[in-house]
Amino acid sequence: MKATLAALAGRMSFADSVPHTPPALTPSRIKTELLSGLTVALALVPEAVAFAFVAGVHPLVGLYAAFIVGLITAVTGGRPGMISGATGALAVVMVSLVARHGVEYLFAAVVLMGILQILAGLFHLGKFIRLVPHPVMLGFVNGLAIVIFMAQLSQFKVPGPDGGQVWMTGWPLLFMLGLVALTMAIIWAVPKLTKAVPAPLAGIAVVATLVIAFGIDVPRVGDLASIEGGLPQFHVPTVPLTLETLQIILPYALILAAIGLIESLLTLNLVGEITGQRGGASKECVAQGAANTVTGFFGGMGGCAMIGQSMINVKSGGRTRLSGISAALFLLGFILVGSSLIEQIPLAALVGVMFMVVIGTFAWQSLTILRRIPTTDAFVIFLVTIVTVLTDLAIAVIVGVIVSALAYAWSNATRIRATTHITPEGAKTYQIEGPLFFGSAEGFVELFDPDNDPSLVTADFMNSRVADQSALQAIEQIAARYEAAGKTLQLRHLSRDCHQLLNRAGQLIVDSDDDPDYGVAVDYGVRIGSLGGGH
Repeated sequence: MKATLAALAGRMSFADSVPHTPPALTPSRIKTELLSGLTVALALVPEAVAFAFVAGVHPLVGLYAAFIVGLITAVTGGRPGMISGATGALAVVMVSLVARHGVEYLFAAVVLMGILQILAGLFHLGKFIRLVPHPVMLGFVNGLAIVIFMAQLSQFKVPGPDGGQVWMTGWPLLFMLGLVALTMAIIWAVPKLTKAVPAPLAGIAVVATLVIAFGIDVPRVGDLASIEGGLPQFHVPTVPLTLETLQIILPYALILAAIGLIESLLTLNLVGEITGQRGGASKECVAQGAANTVTGFFGGMGGCAMIGQSMINVKSGGRTRLSGISAALFLLGFILVGSSLIEQIPLAALVGVMFMVVIGTFAWQSLTILRRIPTTDAFVIFLVTIVTVLTDLAIAVIVGVIVSALAYAWSNATRIRATTHITPEGAKTYQIEGPLFFGSAEGFVELFDPDNDPSLVTADFMNSRVADQSALQAIEQIAARYEAAGKTLQLRHLSRDCHQLLNRAGQLIVDSDDDPDYGVAVDYGVRIGSLGGGH
């Protein structure tokens, strides 16, 4: 079983022949991009409909969002080949707003969400995605893979006698499982035979043909809802322009904007690793914001990057903006003229495609490296995965970053130490090693012995750095103890940033002509009391 999963994962790894820049649009490349876009569009339909149901809105609200967000981000986004649309991570937040205040407030919140995302891009806040550690990224992809898998399980339910949903049994379940397995087998086998057609598209086409030709009774796209509709119409949300309205939608807009940007930027990094292409985080923030702002004015539920559809696109060969643009246009075509045909596609084929996405998205190597990486990193991978499944992506990433930061701070806090020696003049020098910051401040204080030290003591920071206010407070505390004992503490070998930090605190008094580049060693006394006595 393990070998089989490894083989399937290898098929979905997309590691072969990835260019560092988007390829030229030759006729062959255009065909690949269009077919990839068609595959993505087919997979977008049930996802958008399902997420619309989750949010408590009409299916067309989800489909319009998938079209508009997908089109605008494909044209202006920071990463060619990335797919955006209506997502479950946003839908679970929207359901409360729709239930309490109605869909018009949702549209207003989506507009505000977009404005906030544009501001985040203009202020270059997207660069902070670099602070997300690699274990958090692994937990993110693992968690999303599990979420995508669990979302497909709803397709194995049918209406029960009491109007609720019950699990399939008997022959319907066997037919459904068989068609899912057939789709996965086709996706696995087609790349061995030809690269002319994207494997997921081949799987959907073959299984759909079998179901329609033989009249196999299995759930189809049309059983979810009709996707027939017209062009999205411009529509200003009909909500009162009052402070009360802002108080209602602002909390939701902030949460939606944060979740949307986090998922989009993490997907941007993931697609970049797969394709070898560089992209702009801030540019993606602006694109997502513009897309959501427009979507809110055209009756859409908003959206963000979709890791599942992005993986389908990349697996199918999509590497340029054309694939994302064509996916959005194909989706619009389905709504306008192709609904009757698309509604005949069996859900089993689309479930099979998404199951292959799950296999390709899950970071299988994270299971094999758990014993070879630090325990904290292994814990973060597991934690982020679980929190992603149980809550949502934004909370999971924030929790992962906080735990990683605290672990890093604790690790550095234990590294503060000092070696001492007595100079020929009888002064004592503490050679400090390790960073001095909030985590190590208490340990730093415990290094000194004011009662037994000589009258002149030097703290040498050649191998240390003064990082924050807690470090300044610790220095002042030690200096006060030496002053109370009638002794003097001086500081030596301050780097340029440490020198500026101490100068701003008003603590350097012996000599202001420091040489931060260590041309000479200048000693400094410490002015106590400038930080308010420690509280």
